[in-house]
Amino acid sequence: MDLHDSFGRPISNLRISVNSGCNLRCVYCHREGETKPEKPLSLEDIRAILDVAGNIGIRTVKFTGGEPLLREDIVEIIRSVPPGIESSMTTNGTLLGPLAHELRDAGLARVNISLDSLNPETYKSITGTGLLSDVLEGIQAARDAGLTPIKINMVLLKGVNEGEIDDFIHLVSGDRHLILQIIELMDLGGCPLHADLSELEEKIALHSRKVITRRMHHRKKYCYEGAEIEFVRPWHNSDFCNHCTRMRVTSDGKLKPCLLRDDNLVDIRGKRGEELQQLFLAAAKKREPYNK
Repeated sequence: MDLHDSFGRPISNLRISVNSGCNLRCVYCHREGETKPEKPLSLEDIRAILDVAGNIGIRTVKFTGGEPLLREDIVEIIRSVPPGIESSMTTNGTLLGPLAHELRDAGLARVNISLDSLNPETYKSITGTGLLSDVLEGIQAARDAGLTPIKINMVLLKGVNEGEIDDFIHLVSGDRHLILQIIELMDLGGCPLHADLSELEEKIALHSRKVITRRMHHRKKYCYEGAEIEFVRPWHNSDFCNHCTRMRVTSDGKLKPCLLRDDNLVDIRGKRGEELQQLFLAAAKKREPYNK
């Protein structure tokens, strides 16, 4: 069966937060929309969720945190993904180096790596740690292991890293294994770090050799100076919301139909089989475009 919501949108992508803890303290972190998470899901709970996902038409699953690589059983979690579902992970990359090949052997297809600065001091001011070299080693290890394409997620922060755009473009330029995603920080009211991406995207678009519109979210990909660049602007892109195919699972076992809402959660911790599948159907009925 294929799962759809009441607005006819297919739900083909599952995003599972496997923990809420992180070894960084990023100044803008939204914690995947979690406010007061309880104890993280067990391996058995995650396996049950993945089994149901395979029955309801989920095509891709992305593991997130917190920082997912802090879980000691993360390789077993990856190994639990059913055949036919592609798995990926969003990570800060600091712990990726020693695990990259093992994750690939377990079935992980690719990674998104969060990296907001290539300057050690700026990186430390954003994350509260001096682990930039570990992230760069993680990127290389992911490339070597075949966890590609690797998307480098750069959140643009006003007055902090705006001057590093050219450095990031140079990082991915000429490397078919790397894609730069420049992400607009959600501004939910007077955020001093919010930087509007409109002018930058217009400049990149004007000088791009080729522009591709991705099917998912109708997002554009720019081929610019040998680099692949995408802009992620969920707050200002109604297509991003209206074409959303994603359902989230919080680290403490709640189905979250929409990142921006907390009033429609469905508790699935400890549920199995048919009961769990029915709860997915119930959550699907609660989905609606946030900006409709």
